[in-house]
Amino acid sequence: MDNTIQVCNPRTGKIDYFITPPSEAQITANCHHLRQAQTYWKSLDIHHRIEVLQQWKQALISEKQALIQALVEDTGRIRESVMEVDGVISSLDRWCKLAPELCLTEEKTTAIPFIQIKSQLVPYPLVGVISPWNFPFLLSLIDAIPALLAGCAVLIKPSEITPRFIKPLVKTIQSVHQLNQILAYVEGAGETGKIIIENVDAICFTGSVSTGKKVAELAAKQLIPAFLELGGKDPVIVLESADLEQATSAILWGSVINAGQSCLSIERIYVAESIQDIFVNKLVEKANQLSLNYPDLKSGEIGPIISAKQATIIAEHLLDATEKGAIINTGGRVEELNGGFWCRPTVLTQVNHRMRIMTEETFGPLMPVMSFSSPKEAIQLANDSIYGLSAAVFAGSQTEALDIAQQIEAGAISINDAALTALINEGEKNSFKCSGLGGSRMGAASMQRFFRKKALLTKIQSVLDPWWY
Repeated sequence: MDNTIQVCNPRTGKIDYFITPPSEAQITANCHHLRQAQTYWKSLDIHHRIEVLQQWKQALISEKQALIQALVEDTGRIRESVMEVDGVISSLDRWCKLAPELCLTEEKTTAIPFIQIKSQLVPYPLVGVISPWNFPFLLSLIDAIPALLAGCAVLIKPSEITPRFIKPLVKTIQSVHQLNQILAYVEGAGETGKIIIENVDAICFTGSVSTGKKVAELAAKQLIPAFLELGGKDPVIVLESADLEQATSAILWGSVINAGQSCLSIERIYVAESIQDIFVNKLVEKANQLSLNYPDLKSGEIGPIISAKQATIIAEHLLDATEKGAIINTGGRVEELNGGFWCRPTVLTQVNHRMRIMTEETFGPLMPVMSFSSPKEAIQLANDSIYGLSAAVFAGSQTEALDIAQQIEAGAISINDAALTALINEGEKNSFKCSGLGGSRMGAASMQRFFRKKALLTKIQSVLDPWWY
């Protein structure tokens, strides 16, 4: 039976690429091989593992243009593709610098003077990664790099919507012998992901809430940890004291970067009613200055909607909003150009929480603006969501902004800026509500997730224990 998966070009809508998922037996064999190789990998000194990953960094640099070109074909946009490759290369350096300290163990005395504790960090043998289509290269490795340095082997299944980058990336992995033994990519869709979960020791998943719940359920059946970063419906609160010139520029970027196809995109804008008109006018003026990167790939800021399914969701949210009274101030529709789907930056007013555009993840360049009468109401509106990934607050006073931020139910709050958690790697955070599960993928905790901790309890004096019989 032919199980070939057809892949659509986001700029043309044409099927121009095909992948064939491995069989269950092939995946199982691959996992067995990775586990065997991991035994040696974990025994290596951390500095040796760093040396291997630095060799890989050089291979990535050598294949940089091929990787960028593949990502352009996968996603239809170039600026973010360059950013992805540069981001992975820089993250290798950052993690290699941090890893030695994060691998240190400690030895200490206990409350019982003759008992001493020595810690041991034991990496999970095989970590599985299932990554999404919006930043296919970067998000396939955001968990994998710290896991590799921790001493794990890693098996990665990227989205079947954007698989073209896998081929040039695998070439770089194969050029580094020791890495090739403990890092592998497989192509496939949901069934492949299910088989991976059933064969690994820990799973990292980035994607939708609905799929994330299935991943969590499968992981629970295997009794393995699941690290999930799921959807977002990120709010921003703009207080009366905010600098509207800065706020509108930051919010526009945070809403439409990658055509809004990011879980960290701002998707709900709450503005003090006294400044709403001025805010909307400035936001619309700036939004109108952005253009599609069509027909010239390098000509504009807004790329295509990568997934045809997502284009349908965006169109449905717009229709639902306008039918319920929302006003479109600019943009406002999904366009089909030469077979691809596009959406210009769209500012909406007269929105409310009865609309899908204010309650469901849209994943598009839409900016619904709703007014509030008091900071208390703004916080209630921001927290009226099943999501809690990240958020933003703009105010003239840092103290005022921090007071609001501390009351928002989300893992990372940007103050007088937007989507900083995508740029600042040091801030440890957890997803709130339905936006995820498990330890932080930022900061030191991102690597420490992949260790199991052992306590070696040693009796250091020859004395009778008072609790012995």
